[in-house]
Amino acid sequence: MKSYQPCLDVPPLASAAAALLPEEPQSLCYARPDELDANPSLAGALRVEEINRIADLQPFRQAWQTLWRQTRAANFFQSLDWLEIYWEHFGQGQRLRVLVVLADDQPIGIMPLTVLPEKTRAGTLRVLTYPLHDWGSFYGPVGPQTTATLLAALGHVRDTRRDWDLLDLRWVDWHGCDAGRTEQALRQVGFGAHRQAWAQTALVDLSATWDEYWRSRTKKWRHNVSRLERRVRETHGLEHVRYRPQGADQGDGEPRWDLFDRCLDLSQRSWQGSSTTGTTLCHDVVRGFLRDVHAAAARCGCLDVNLLLLDGRPAAFSYNYRCRDRIFALRMGYDPEFEALGAGTVLQRMILEDSFRRGDRLYDFGPCYLDPKRPWLTQLGTSYRWTHFASGSCRAQLLRLKRWLAERLYGTERAVCARFNSGQ
Repeated sequence: MKSYQPCLDVPPLASAAAALLPEEPQSLCYARPDELDANPSLAGALRVEEINRIADLQPFRQAWQTLWRQTRAANFFQSLDWLEIYWEHFGQGQRLRVLVVLADDQPIGIMPLTVLPEKTRAGTLRVLTYPLHDWGSFYGPVGPQTTATLLAALGHVRDTRRDWDLLDLRWVDWHGCDAGRTEQALRQVGFGAHRQAWAQTALVDLSATWDEYWRSRTKKWRHNVSRLERRVRETHGLEHVRYRPQGADQGDGEPRWDLFDRCLDLSQRSWQGSSTTGTTLCHDVVRGFLRDVHAAAARCGCLDVNLLLLDGRPAAFSYNYRCRDRIFALRMGYDPEFEALGAGTVLQRMILEDSFRRGDRLYDFGPCYLDPKRPWLTQLGTSYRWTHFASGSCRAQLLRLKRWLAERLYGTERAVCARFNSGQ
């Protein structure tokens, strides 16, 4: 564990960040531009502790939980429970760097980072990034004081021994709750950074009513979905099972392994059973990891499991995580026997209608494979990466040159987003 006293002035960024805000609407973000969290009174009072072993985070568990609950648009992947399980399964070969920012010895923010080796066209580089590994759509510091956390943590990275070639902050919600904070903080501490689109995800804004949303879909799509549901109801007994435990602290943390195993079985019988990507629910590489995460998600109140039963038989599933009123669809699939009935489509309609009824705010289909999700979405969300190439790393500078040339030849964001849209 390392302690660091940053020599930073935390500036009032309301006007500066407002100038950086994109022109696109930010209706899915909880924070408005005039709610930026910069606090001049924190200047000179910040201290950073660096944690390099997962076990050493235990003293900060309660603080992490509190800050996570206060985080704008938080997701399950920002929880300590998820990080612990991720690290247990995939931490080998990585170096943990969790930066805890304290004011008057009280944690005000946490910036989880990891150094991992990554193969690039310029060779294998050491990349300092968030520990998300593309499991979710967005990531960022934990806690409500995002600006102060970024400034102090990045100042710590700047002033301590460099064990990385690339500082690559990925999955940044630049058009949403980040609101330019990451870019501003990088500039403030002296890191020249290159912005690039990272991935696109399909989002459904649930803030209106179901009827308003459904009327906004094309007439042809509404007709097709209604026809499928009507045909299913005419030939089978139909039931939508949705399990959303409130969490162990509410006395409701049962994992319901029977539901998990049914989703796993459906995944195995679908196209996912023969997939070699290593990311499907049933793949040997991640099955144990996802089982452990399942128990943690139930315990934290972050589980959202959906099954469509036809005559009591599982026909389709959607396995999701949730954090407050935001849903992230991790994996979905259906039994090939019921493909002609459109079981997956029928289930998705029932999930969204139920989410409107429950008062959810956002449904995130997740990145990749956007085409089948387009009829449902209300807007596309783009995550971004900010990359600083270490001047002392020849391979990093070579990669910087390669990216510059690629952008001149193929365009900046089009090629990057196409890589994810195709599922590659």
